Amino acid sequence: MADISRRAALAIQSADVIAGYKPYLELIAELVDRQEIIGTGMMQEVDRCQAAVDMALKGKKVAVVSSGDPGIYGMAGLILELTMQIPEKSRPKIEVIPGISAVGAAAALLGAPLMHDFAVISLSDLLTPWEVIKKRAEMAAAADFVIALYNPKSTRRVEHIVEVQRIALQHRSGDTPVGIVRQAARDGQTVTLSTLANFTAEYIDMFSIVLIGNSQTFVRDGHMITPRGYHL
Repeated sequence: MADISRRAALAIQSADVIAGYKPYLELIAELVDRQEIIGTGMMQEVDRCQAAVDMALKGKKVAVVSSGDPGIYGMAGLILELTMQIPEKSRPKIEVIPGISAVGAAAALLGAPLMHDFAVISLSDLLTPWEVIKKRAEMAAAADFVIALYNPKSTRRVEHIVEVQRIALQHRSGDTPVGIVRQAARDGQTVTLSTLANFTAEYIDMFSIVLIGNSQTFVRDGHMITPRGYHL
């Protein structure tokens, strides 16, 4: 709760209805008082957002909660797509309130790994074909971007992260720093520093963010740093 913006907190507290993935609603329990709750599980995003839009059409003030920034792998896009199906004169007003993304929170815990150009890639192939994800990883690695990986590993999907490691090793050295942050800014938070050659041996799950440094990234005094190129 310490990292939620005052603007986001006020929007949640002033809402008539709060909609979100059930584990995310638990994170804001102290902001919930009289509001009606629409809570659903994983893979029910469309139903959840449609229910939120339906409540807004009834004149309710609705807050749709995402875990970080709603426009970064959050629900903002889906809400906007759903409302665009409604005639413009009846369309509810949408306000997207920015938040702290998981990649930003993870980077802050590691030091300053995103000081130069970076790419963010989700390894979940539920909505994006794996071949497309691999191509994106290949291009990002070849271009020497710092690479941030969302949804790096699940109980079902254990080899994707290994394949990305293999791709990255074709373009940068095995001692390239890699940071792994699990449960960023939440209870149970862990921060691990490793290398490109060895990081897949660490514990990684769906609550982890993996940051693979570029060719200039280094670790010093426990901080992962990607220099911007300032002359010191």
